[in-house]
Amino acid sequence: MGKRADFLAANRGKRAPMPGFVLLVRERDDGDPAMRFGITVTKKIGGAVIRNRMKRRFRVLARESLPLHGYAGADHVLIGRDGGKERDFALLRTELEKALRKIARAQPGDAPPRNGARAGHGRGKGKVGK
Repeated sequence: MGKRADFLAANRGKRAPMPGFVLLVRERDDGDPAMRFGITVTKKIGGAVIRNRMKRRFRVLARESLPLHGYAGADHVLIGRDGGKERDFALLRTELEKALRKIARAQPGDAPPRNGARAGHGRGKGKVGK
């Protein structure tokens, strides 16, 4: 995965938040059975050295866990969180496996509301007129 559109599409898929990262998984419709993965670590996490270390750890984690537990024909995105900076690698591995199991249990269309949004809650207080 390398294009921004792929990452935005994955954001519309299923998500499993963990203390060290958030896992996004979205099945592709192109019929290609290849598993793809992407990694995102923002500047909020830290400087370049910290971000690059985290990305290296996520790359190793994805390469060893996704072939065993990932989903064929899907995009997998790991988004780094502040809690994952100095997290034990074995703990990250178990959390990734737990996140993949959590996504497997989720039914299609069970995507949780994002950013605290609730169903039926729009702008304002819901008043139609004055």
